[in-house]
Amino acid sequence: MTELLQQVRVIDPVSEIDGLFDVLIADGYIQAVTSHISDISSDTQIRDCQGLVLGTGLVDLYSHSGEPGFEERETLLSLLQAAAAGGFTRVNILPDTSPAIDNPALVAQLQQKREGQGGNFSPPSPLSSPLPLLHLWGAITLDVAGKQMTELADLASAGVVGFTDGKPLENLALVRGVLEYLQPLGKPVAFWPSDRQLTANGVIREGSDALRFGLPPIPASAETTAIAALLELVATIGTPVHIMRVSTARSVELIALAKAAGLPITASTTWMHLLLDTKAVKSYNTSLHLDPPLGNLPDVAALRAGVRAGVIDAIAIDHTPYSYEEKVQAFAEAPAGAIGLELALPLLWQYLVETGEFTALELWRALSSSPAECLGQKVSAIVPDQPAELTLFDPQQTWKVERKSLYTLSQNTPWLGQQLKGNVVQIWC
Repeated sequence: MTELLQQVRVIDPVSEIDGLFDVLIADGYIQAVTSHISDISSDTQIRDCQGLVLGTGLVDLYSHSGEPGFEERETLLSLLQAAAAGGFTRVNILPDTSPAIDNPALVAQLQQKREGQGGNFSPPSPLSSPLPLLHLWGAITLDVAGKQMTELADLASAGVVGFTDGKPLENLALVRGVLEYLQPLGKPVAFWPSDRQLTANGVIREGSDALRFGLPPIPASAETTAIAALLELVATIGTPVHIMRVSTARSVELIALAKAAGLPITASTTWMHLLLDTKAVKSYNTSLHLDPPLGNLPDVAALRAGVRAGVIDAIAIDHTPYSYEEKVQAFAEAPAGAIGLELALPLLWQYLVETGEFTALELWRALSSSPAECLGQKVSAIVPDQPAELTLFDPQQTWKVERKSLYTLSQNTPWLGQQLKGNVVQIWC
């Protein structure tokens, strides 16, 4: 199939391009990118793309799948359909499933299911697009319990994208051992630094809003002390590390200092931490109960500046589906997390790009090429002879967030029932 996208705004963070072009795509490859294409075959499908954005495919560093174990929250199929509808061409799921992704047999089983050998991926994906690529994080510890190291080499041979528990690891001797063991394997390793003793039963970032809303607070030091300890281990051992879920201004400072000193680290924050602060918790909407919690205003400002400067390399979605019944509880009792695969790009574009705070290239880089680089991967530039791994986005199309408009099986989002501007038209991958 040959398609001609006429006068589409091309945003390519790999080539640093943001401009209007005609783009010709045939048989899964980009054939031409130029100001005007007229020499086309008679069977070419021509699409007027004025006002649309064509970018490199979006890459989600980490999200949660319900399957296996909690298919009522999310199946692999619904996860990938939601990702396609949100513009993602690659999804990397965390290993905290039930059972956990801590052995090669389960890795093989999930990879086969993705390839359709189990027959579960026969329904079409959204927008007549292909389903995104699915990658699996392998667990660092058995059953992601933080106690006994998995057979990391066997998991690496089985094809995991990298290693993380997606949960805090507070045994620093274990963390040190993991860093030493992983050095020769050449796979990414990601940690979520969080001191759970300092976190205690907190559910909101410490500050005036926590006092006003009467919710138990979490001090910023619960994150920053854990980051400082991890950085000391990286400085000693030298194994490259990715720092997940950065959420405080002081954390951004620590990471900037570590990068300036030459430590081999990358870092990510989540999309909701860039958009909302503790004031939003006034509604007591349990979809705003996140872990780490939303930051205070200075935290949000520092995270945004950190992403723009590249101190924070990537924006992760950290899609965390829960059923309606699980979330209908008191704020402090509800499980932490919110969905995001279908919402992140429209909301980030609307509140960061359209306001002029981010350039389109800055946002797209943090959602596409930079997360891929954190995984030791690359995305292809939008140039001739490269594979077409692309996202077509309409920043002006409006839609309502409701059960019938979502592909994810869960609805735990504070934007439920609201009208959004910006929608994905198609992906290629």
